[in-house]
Amino acid sequence: MSNIRLLDQKEEADTEVEVSWADQQQINAFSKLNAKIDDFEAQHAKLKQEKEYLDDVAMELELADEDEPVRHKIGDAFVHIPVSEAVERVEKDSAKLGLELEEIESDIDSTQGKMTDLKKSLYAKFGNAINLERD
Repeated sequence: MSNIRLLDQKEEADTEVEVSWADQQQINAFSKLNAKIDDFEAQHAKLKQEKEYLDDVAMELELADEDEPVRHKIGDAFVHIPVSEAVERVEKDSAKLGLELEEIESDIDSTQGKMTDLKKSLYAKFGNAINLERD
């Protein structure tokens, strides 16, 4: 659904702002940060899903028979290991993923902070002539 409209003469006059080299650099920097945010969010979603899978595995291992070995993926191969060792490995992997998630969240926050600063600067100069909002 498209909201296309014509600018009235007053709005059109307001949009006549010259773009300097420094302004273009700021716009490019904003675009790069926007792409970074997309990458971070995709990576965050992937790691969050993986952590949920590990939490599910941990719940299943609690119900597993202690006497029977379980198959655990190490690299590209599945190895039979005792349940206690599998629980330790899953907990270690889950903790590692938790740290990675926190790191990505921190990266997202810092990148959004930089984007906010650039937005203020660019909107102050260009007003309605520029759109920096995500769809």
